[in-house]
Amino acid sequence: MALSIVLGIIFISVLLSLLVKKRSNLLARIAIAASIIELILTLFIFNMVLKNGPYSLNNYLSVDYFGIIVMLTVAVVNLAATWYSGSYLKFEMERGFIGFSRVKQFFVLLHLFLLAMFFAIMTTNPILMWISIEATTLSTAFLISFYGKPSAIEAAWKYLIINSVGLLIGFLGTLLFFHPAIGSPHNELLTWGWMTVNVSKFDPSIIRLAFIFVLVGYGTKVGLVPMHTWLPDAHSKAPVPISSLLSGVLLNVAFLAILRFKVVADSVVGSAYSQKLLIFFGLASILIPAFIIFTQKNYKRLLAYSSIEHMGVVALGFGFGGVGAFAAILHMLYHSLAKSILFLSSGNIFLKYGSTKIKNVAGVLKTLPVTGILFFIGFLAITGMPPFGIFLTEFSIMAVGIASHPFVVAIAIVALALIFVGFLKHVSAMMFGEADKEVTQGEIGKNTLAPIILLVVILLIFSFYLPDSIKSIVTLASSAY
Repeated sequence: MALSIVLGIIFISVLLSLLVKKRSNLLARIAIAASIIELILTLFIFNMVLKNGPYSLNNYLSVDYFGIIVMLTVAVVNLAATWYSGSYLKFEMERGFIGFSRVKQFFVLLHLFLLAMFFAIMTTNPILMWISIEATTLSTAFLISFYGKPSAIEAAWKYLIINSVGLLIGFLGTLLFFHPAIGSPHNELLTWGWMTVNVSKFDPSIIRLAFIFVLVGYGTKVGLVPMHTWLPDAHSKAPVPISSLLSGVLLNVAFLAILRFKVVADSVVGSAYSQKLLIFFGLASILIPAFIIFTQKNYKRLLAYSSIEHMGVVALGFGFGGVGAFAAILHMLYHSLAKSILFLSSGNIFLKYGSTKIKNVAGVLKTLPVTGILFFIGFLAITGMPPFGIFLTEFSIMAVGIASHPFVVAIAIVALALIFVGFLKHVSAMMFGEADKEVTQGEIGKNTLAPIILLVVILLIFSFYLPDSIKSIVTLASSAY
């Protein structure tokens, strides 16, 4: 029942937002109230999954161990992003950059985006999952072009075309996974459970080809190299709250789709096949950003390339398997929190300096002291500095891989070191020095700080102390990979 209520709350939020006229504050309050209810319901579902295993409404809506981790991450980051959005959009309205109609469009599309992500996590049917993830593309394309600038419109079209083509390839792979059902009567939609039960009917040669299509297709949405070219443009042009959701949680949802198919493929052709592919794409996704990050001139693009790198680390974790899979799931959680901290903090920097160019930003620690500290904490966390959780997950993944793939691990470690140096170079330039005289000192407002502080507190707690409930769910989730 809770699953349908979550979807129902989001749908009601869309309807209520459409009815609001000339009251942007009401739109923000509806979104915040909905996000709080969604988080409470998600925590209830988490508790049910922890006690009783996968939580199901019917054959087509169910949340398993991995699904509830992704769902909880979405709910937490959405609450922070929604909370932040009200003040962010109000400030943009006061500067005359947007009007009420744009704010209304933002919240309606935000709810639809969230609806698509939650449904993609819940559905047990691969076709419905594909439709849901494609729906995230359609809803966010308009948000990427939110400001109506030529560069933003170009980024939105690039995002729409590349992701749609990629997902079309993923759809072809999905259809190939359905080949055992051809010619046999079915009165119901095919599910992941049906595939698992009928693995003996699969042709290994077809499954090998199908998994490549799925990995390339959904890997486009994840931002794995070389299908990553849309991601820096899209994530840098979207409004900051949307960027935090795109980098923080949407990539996890798309990765979840890949892993659903991985379980089936491993049952047919063995795990070594999918693991080799994940290691290849994972290493490429760490290596390419390591060189590109040095030349970045836009701090939001810098954060976007960092997301590509971390999806590469996750891919390596699942490629190595065992403890690596456990660490990869935790890495997804830590990355979501740290990247959301960075994007929301960058929003405050953008509102204060009016630019996303690194060369136009200096002295953040003096101009925005709280934001500067929060951003620096996010930087330390995302680059894997101890004692933050990403240090432990990256160390665990590399430790698992060193025995079987020492050359891969050596390259990955060097690339991660280069990324840290490049990141430090840009962050130091932004945090220190003297800001232009026309830039006034002082924070934007408490509601642009509180949600970031909330995420920092959660990240710090989980870095030093991982609750037994989270540890148990992650252990059960990783056992399938």
